[in-house]
Amino acid sequence: MHPETGTGVADTAPTEPSNGNNGHLPQKSKHEESITLEELLSLKSQKKFIEKLQKKNISVKKIKKILAYENELEKLQIELVKLQRWVQETNRRVAILFEGRDAAGKGGSIRRFVEHLNPRAMRIVALPKPTEEELGQWYFQRYVKTLPNRGELVFFDRSWYNRAVVEPVNGFCTDEEYQRYMRQVPEFEHMLYEDGIDLIKFWFSISKEEQLKRFESRKDNPLKQWKLSPIDAKAQELWDRYTHYKELMFSKTHTTYSPWIIVRANTKKTARLESMKHVLSSLDYKGNDNPTTSLVPDPNTVQRFHRSSVNLD
Repeated sequence: MHPETGTGVADTAPTEPSNGNNGHLPQKSKHEESITLEELLSLKSQKKFIEKLQKKNISVKKIKKILAYENELEKLQIELVKLQRWVQETNRRVAILFEGRDAAGKGGSIRRFVEHLNPRAMRIVALPKPTEEELGQWYFQRYVKTLPNRGELVFFDRSWYNRAVVEPVNGFCTDEEYQRYMRQVPEFEHMLYEDGIDLIKFWFSISKEEQLKRFESRKDNPLKQWKLSPIDAKAQELWDRYTHYKELMFSKTHTTYSPWIIVRANTKKTARLESMKHVLSSLDYKGNDNPTTSLVPDPNTVQRFHRSSVNLD
């Protein structure tokens, strides 16, 4: 038996700024000029700001989109802080699973979730490949150790669902091990549900073309090359096998007490915002009756798994 790979680790190690443009203006095109900090500080009104952007051939539309995203992100992060305080005060235990193909945006979304949370009351779990000792244990045993304590939020950057898709696709488990796992998952999650753990399962769905585009971006960007793994190199070639096992996973593990939430993630920023809204709208935390922004997720981006649903991947 081969061990599962440590693909969950790759998406969480280094941190990055809260938007895809390093917190600054978008990357300029060949015809755009740069704008200095001194010039920005000299502007006294929104009208002057827009005029300056136009004079420099900087897209006003791009700037507006970035500002709108950052404004909405901040409001949702304020709600997440309120949610965490409620979790602590009521001793809730919340586990949020982020699953999806390689380069689906799981790690980036987790970073936005936790950016302003109290690190003493939350954890990110991204387990490496199992040790020799762990290979001889019950499959779920090493994940049980990472489940949330009272008053804690835990974010899983990949989870026990490695055995549902990644392992069988890449030959890291036997068919017997896979079949046993698939029988046990609903029972395992039902025990978590009966014990009062709030479990939210996300599947970030991207198209084959978008995955390839993100792989190419990682190759070209020295700051992202740490994300590349041998598994990534085969992801496009094995796309249909991933699809086969993903669909089997949904059919066997989507339950009323532990449903799958599909996030259409071709647009990273939209996926981040809408997945936050889903979490916030799923838990009856103190202050959710007076939110700083709408907590209703866009059904075109976030929806419960349904067998007739059309997914990107």
